[in-house]
Amino acid sequence: MKVITLTTDMGLNDHYVASLKGSLLKSASDVQVVDIVHTVRPFDISEAAFHVRSCFTDFPEGTVHVIGVDSEPIVNFGGSDGSFPSIMKYQNQYFISCDNGFFGAFLGENHPQGFWRIDDILSNEKLFKFPTKNVLIPAAVKLLNGVQPEEIGSASTEYKSALNPIAVSEANLIKGYVIHVDNYGNAITNINQELFERFGEDTPFVLYFKRKRKDYFIDVISGAYNEVPQGEKVAVFNENGLLEIAINRGANGSTGGAEQLFGLRINDMIRIEFTPAGSRETIESLF
Repeated sequence: MKVITLTTDMGLNDHYVASLKGSLLKSASDVQVVDIVHTVRPFDISEAAFHVRSCFTDFPEGTVHVIGVDSEPIVNFGGSDGSFPSIMKYQNQYFISCDNGFFGAFLGENHPQGFWRIDDILSNEKLFKFPTKNVLIPAAVKLLNGVQPEEIGSASTEYKSALNPIAVSEANLIKGYVIHVDNYGNAITNINQELFERFGEDTPFVLYFKRKRKDYFIDVISGAYNEVPQGEKVAVFNENGLLEIAINRGANGSTGGAEQLFGLRINDMIRIEFTPAGSRETIESLF
């Protein structure tokens, strides 16, 4: 089975996504089209990378992921080195996007199996109108039909990376940031479980965040949301190993999730302070 995913910033209130899918289905037979998300903030490459990175391992090898976010090519514009439509192979899957920072943001410290810049995009100016449909989708169809990436583009070892805030650790301290707020209002951070566990499983800590002129803290990482009473704040590591701050059974539009009740927003800092066992008697003494 041929599988292709679509990630765009086109929204769902216009005809653009339908046009993408129609063009794809007209060009490829026996293809399963999966929407990852079409509500990425306009031109936000980091958000697109977050969504694709969070779910690509659930797809079979050979899947082709098309990322139509900030997809208009830039060719030596204003002295820039350009933003060329490109193909990346990683973990035996293919990712097609403009080289606008997506690939580096997606990979982080990892490395691709291969990287190619799509050739012959300058021969037809019409390709620059709706480039996700007219440049990225045709390349995806070729890959689905067995054409090798080196037949579509020229090999390269260089790709750009969008600037992403990273979690950092110091002596007895981790500083991270909210990188996404999901549909439930849960605040997902860039603090991963591996970094947290470097401080030891039994080391006391306080997870600290501050919004709306009020201080909040959590001193337990729960295994699931329901380990705290309904309506209580909770911290968990999600399926992707990223720290979430949530309200159990809270959701935007109902009782209010962490976004509404705490006012947490993307790029807000989250601080975790670790304290050697026995050095503090109460939580209050940490402040």
